[in-house]
Amino acid sequence: MECMTLKPIFKHLFNLVLLCVFSTSALAEIVVKDGFVRAMPPVSPNTAAYFTLINHGDANELISVSTPVAREAQLHTLVTENDVVKMRQVNGFPVEAHGMLMLGERGDHIMLLGLHAPLVEGEMVAFELTFKSGEIVKISLPVSKVSVAADDHHHHHH
Repeated sequence: MECMTLKPIFKHLFNLVLLCVFSTSALAEIVVKDGFVRAMPPVSPNTAAYFTLINHGDANELISVSTPVAREAQLHTLVTENDVVKMRQVNGFPVEAHGMLMLGERGDHIMLLGLHAPLVEGEMVAFELTFKSGEIVKISLPVSKVSVAADDHHHHHH
């Protein structure tokens, strides 16, 4: 009789554990949207990554990025000095509470320096994003000649 009573309890407990395991990504405070890694000619040792971070939590700061496809990944911004646009490495990108950080081709971005091998259009590149809060977010971005969002925009234009 005891076995019959314990069976429904274990069944509910098992379902609760499964729900918790599969819900952790839904509870993530920081998520990535619309990203890609720029496809470059095979002789190019460097490229860049672009994406949008959406922060569902408190203010935070992206402080580093790593990827197995390059010797180094750096946070970069564009600055204008004497009417000349230059790239500069920065220590971090602030992400406002319940805000967005857009890393794009004409502003803040991730530089991948010293590619270990040429990147092939369509392949996925893994990244590990580290935040000041200690949170680490793992993402994968496709290699593409153009932004996936820009490409979608052109296909939907009538």
